[in-house]
Amino acid sequence: MTATDHPDPPEDPDTPGTTDRHESPRIPLPRSSMEDTGHPPPDASGERKPASGRSAPSPEHAPPLLLEHRVLKSLLGAWALAACSGEEAAAVEEHLGECGPCAEEALRLRDAVGLLHPEESLDLDPGLRSRVLESCLGRRPPRIPVPEWAVPYDAETARLDALLRDIGDSEWHAPVRLRWFEGDGQVNRKTTVAGVIAHLLAVDGLVGRALGLDDPLGPGAGDPRLPAHRTEAYWQASRLPPTRAVRGPWRDQTHEVVRTVSFAGDGSGRLPVPYGTVPAPPGEGPGQKIELPLRDAMVDRAFECWIHADDIAEAVDYPYDPPSPRHLHRMIDLAARMLPGTLAGRRRSGLAAPPRDLVAAGAPGRSLRLEIEGLGGGEWFIALDSPGADASAEREVAHVALDGVEFCRLAAGHVSPVEAAAGQDGDREAIRDVLFAAASLSRL
Repeated sequence: MTATDHPDPPEDPDTPGTTDRHESPRIPLPRSSMEDTGHPPPDASGERKPASGRSAPSPEHAPPLLLEHRVLKSLLGAWALAACSGEEAAAVEEHLGECGPCAEEALRLRDAVGLLHPEESLDLDPGLRSRVLESCLGRRPPRIPVPEWAVPYDAETARLDALLRDIGDSEWHAPVRLRWFEGDGQVNRKTTVAGVIAHLLAVDGLVGRALGLDDPLGPGAGDPRLPAHRTEAYWQASRLPPTRAVRGPWRDQTHEVVRTVSFAGDGSGRLPVPYGTVPAPPGEGPGQKIELPLRDAMVDRAFECWIHADDIAEAVDYPYDPPSPRHLHRMIDLAARMLPGTLAGRRRSGLAAPPRDLVAAGAPGRSLRLEIEGLGGGEWFIALDSPGADASAEREVAHVALDGVEFCRLAAGHVSPVEAAAGQDGDREAIRDVLFAAASLSRL
């Protein structure tokens, strides 16, 4: 028996793809487009023309398919998804110019397709890194975890480093105006993006010195000086203005600081970090020594990193979001805890009203209730007369409400106390003194 003499194999009704000879398939096979069949398109009568030796006419000169209305309507969905063959698309578009209902349906389908594929920004979500790290650490905790009070610094330096990585060479020389508050007014200093990073490198060196790391000012820097003095010394030590090369030392120092406090453990948070000495008014003896425990100094450096990163982003016209709410809360909490001492310092300098009711440390004293709304919000009571007094609701004489980011901008000297959008109630003198004290927390 030859190969052509083999009978057709019997059809198995249970085998997929086989059907009864007298019934249509229960599940239709996928429809192939006209150009995939290898057959010529049908003529006006709907019958296919026999293939000839001539080449097919080019699509530009080929007449559109003549299909029934119901067939063209069924192709609208495929046309909206750009899934039709060339001939089918031409036939549908020819029909849309003549049939109003189908044209309206085609527009609705095209709009629906647009909703299925929304436009996406090329910029990564700023919170993506934190979410990825949190997910990874949740599955496998690090062998040496970063102390909770150092996490904001780790996060903010990483965010700023990501911004610096994406800016061009020329943008490192973009002008940046640093702003802060002195006495009763705002002051500013003009520098560049590279100059801001040099400033952060010099002041972060205070934390590095306390941890036993090398001082970016060099071995001859002497005792810790005020942050502004360290910055001026670093700027003047360079023969040329800072360039993008400063990113490397700054980045290495931030990594070393985080690595060192991680190895030192949570107990290192009590280590003192000197910030220099503020000169006292004439005739009042030695100046005031500024010192913060390491856990607060790390939050302070995270705050300044965010503020100056925002300055840089504004200079290069790049969007920059505030820190995460829990990190922002730590920054606000530090500023609120520093307000009584700052207010007392302004009072000694004659910049605030004299105290009305001095009490012993730990005794109840007049208080202002600071209510922070929005991101990082909360409620704090500020002692008005004695820095060591017990501030509480029982002796509240004033109430101030501020947005969280607005309060931070005030504490950074970027917003004037008289322009701060604050809800106020109670003793106006106390409110003014506290708002000005918040602005006095800022520095170069």
